[in-house]
Amino acid sequence: MHEKNKLSASLIVPIGTQVVVRKAITVGLTEANSQGAVGEILSYPADAQHAYRVRLVDGSEISLHRHHFSILKQVKTGPLVDSQAAHAEHELDQYVIYRCVVGSQAYGLNREGSDVDRRGIYIPPAELEWSIYGVPEQIESHESEECYWELKKFLVLALKANPNILECLFTPMIEQSSEIADAILAKRHIFLSKLVYQTYNGYVMSQFKRLEQDLRATGEVKWKHAMHLIRLLLQGISVLTEAYVPVRVSEHREMLLAVRDGVRGWDEVNAWRLSLHKEFESAFRSTRLPESPDYVEANRLLVWARRKMVEVKLGS
Repeated sequence: MHEKNKLSASLIVPIGTQVVVRKAITVGLTEANSQGAVGEILSYPADAQHAYRVRLVDGSEISLHRHHFSILKQVKTGPLVDSQAAHAEHELDQYVIYRCVVGSQAYGLNREGSDVDRRGIYIPPAELEWSIYGVPEQIESHESEECYWELKKFLVLALKANPNILECLFTPMIEQSSEIADAILAKRHIFLSKLVYQTYNGYVMSQFKRLEQDLRATGEVKWKHAMHLIRLLLQGISVLTEAYVPVRVSEHREMLLAVRDGVRGWDEVNAWRLSLHKEFESAFRSTRLPESPDYVEANRLLVWARRKMVEVKLGS
C-alpha cells in the first residue's frame, strides 16, 4: 500500500444536485466566488483528475473539484450518519485488488518530473456493501494521483468503453493484481466492441470544438489536452483493427510531444486530427469487433467476485 497519502471515499455527485462552495474560488487573478455561494451541478467529471461544472445562482459557471464544495442538503440538515467515518473505519484502501500505472508513464510520454498516476479496482466488504451507508463508487487521493473504482462501477464503465478504464485493463504497468483481478484481466477482451468508435471519436470531436472556441476567444490552445486527444484517436484506431488497447504510444512520442509543446501549429494539428478521424471511420467499417460488449460475461464476473469475497470473509 502507499501510506504517504490516505485515500478518501468520494461518490459521484449527480447532475442537478445543489451544492455550496466551501471556500473562495479564484479565476485567473480574480477572486470570483466566495465561500458559501450556492450552485447546481451541470456535469460531472469522467475521473478524479477533472472537475465538476457548476452554475451559481447569479448565472455564472465555474469548475470545481469535489473537495471544493459540499452538498446543500447535507449542509442544511446534516447526514443521517457520518458515512465518511463509516468508510474510514473500514479503511477501504486495504480492499484494493488491482493497482496499475496509467498516464504519461504508461504512454511512454513521460519526462523528468512527470507524475505517476495510479488507478485500479477495490471491492468493499460485504457488510458495508449491504448496509444503509452504501459504498463509494471510487476512493482517491489527489495528492498521490491515485483513484480506485468499486468493482461494479469499474465494470460498468468498461462496458461503456470508457477510455480511462480500458487503459487500466491493458496497461503494461501492473503493480498489484489479486486472483479476482487476474480473472478480469483474462477476460478483458469482452469489453471491446464497436462502442469504442462512438466513445472515442465522439469525445475527441466535442473536445476539439472546445479547443477551437478557446483559441478564438483567448488566442491560446491547451496543447497538452490536444496531444491526448490525438493519442486517443491513435489508440481507438488500433482497438478496432487489432482488438487490443495499445496504451504505450512510444512510436508516436516525438510527434505527440511536439503537439504538447506547441511546436506544431493549430492548423497542422487539426489536419492530423481530421486525417485520423477518416482512418478511424475506415477501421470502424472493417472491424471484426462485436456490436456490443459481453454484458452476460461481465455480470458473471461481478457475481463470482462478490461470492469470492464473501467466501474469503467466512473462511477468515
